[in-house]
Amino acid sequence: MKDIALGGTARSPEDVTSLYDLGLQFAEIPITNPSKFVPLVPIYQSLQKKLGFDYLCHGPKEGDPNDVEALNKVYLPKVFEVFPIMQRLSMQVLTIHLWLDQRFVKKDSLTSKLEILKRIVEKAAEYQVTVCIENLSEEARDLELPFHEIPSLMMTLDLGHGELLCEKNRSLGFIKKFPERIKHIHLHDNRGGNSHTDDLHLPPGEGVIDFKGLFEALRRIYYDRTVTLELKPHEIRKCLAYVSELVSGRPHGRTSC
Repeated sequence: MKDIALGGTARSPEDVTSLYDLGLQFAEIPITNPSKFVPLVPIYQSLQKKLGFDYLCHGPKEGDPNDVEALNKVYLPKVFEVFPIMQRLSMQVLTIHLWLDQRFVKKDSLTSKLEILKRIVEKAAEYQVTVCIENLSEEARDLELPFHEIPSLMMTLDLGHGELLCEKNRSLGFIKKFPERIKHIHLHDNRGGNSHTDDLHLPPGEGVIDFKGLFEALRRIYYDRTVTLELKPHEIRKCLAYVSELVSGRPHGRTSC
């Protein structure tokens, strides 16, 4: 896993500079409101040119996961607005939230969301962008149909989300069943739990997630792509050495940051 590239979330241009100073290789930029983000594009472009930094994109939030009308009239247009911005910033990977957990999302909504997902991936192809759906509380079976129906759809495996609403981290199921679909990884810690409020986004080592076991599983599938630390820059600084050891597979003598 020596070829894994480490990056961090950048919520501002200042964050991009901080991530670069930490020695990371890219920034993942959330674009939740494309129209408000547009004026910032020249600033991000200037930083990109100055630092030689790569950018990934995290798309808008979906809102009510069962409100199909809002998904079509609000969410989908917002995602489409992101693509021209991505093109200007040379972004080639888009992570999206589109909750597909069969326990909580209505059957009719799941059918509609599959069609929305197809439209997003089709539009992305026009911009040479890879779309990665991010796991929230889903397990592997929830993504079987989307992956079957949309061959070019990839996945952002969120190791933190995998710890929620379950007894055993669900990330292992995705790694085993869909190794070829995992294009990107989100890394953060928590203490488990059964609510979205338990998604604490702690520095790795401050929660209960067995990252050693997860990265051993990733090594078995020869994962060598990108990992975003979904933390603030000062939190990344605290645990960067520990995360680097996890990624490289070198033995370490501690269990926290």
